[in-house]
Amino acid sequence: MKKTVLIFDDDVNILELCSIILTECGYHVEVSETSHDIIEIVTKIKPDAILMDNWIPDIGGIEATRLLKKHAEFNKIPVIYFSANNDIQTLAKKAGADAHLAKPFDLNDLESLMKAVMEK
Repeated sequence: MKKTVLIFDDDVNILELCSIILTECGYHVEVSETSHDIIEIVTKIKPDAILMDNWIPDIGGIEATRLLKKHAEFNKIPVIYFSANNDIQTLAKKAGADAHLAKPFDLNDLESLMKAVMEK
């Protein structure tokens, strides 16, 4: 059975690119352009990993990741925090993410990181 990746990003180009790459890697991909209903979306999709953008509307990536990590049922889902922000490492730590990826990113780095968090 394919593992599912849920991508939160408001940039449709990033969503499309990541969807294509991760689908080619054998993952099932779901996307969301907002994060305010993260618990409802995760409940519905039940992803194996999440890619979370920092600047996602409405509540932002940090708060969305914190909500997920506080949730007893979903706090073990690995979250890869990704952003073009210069201080991505600090933001990812503040959010409680499991890993981070700076935009723009190398496609091989995305594949490697996703594989690494899926195997944890």
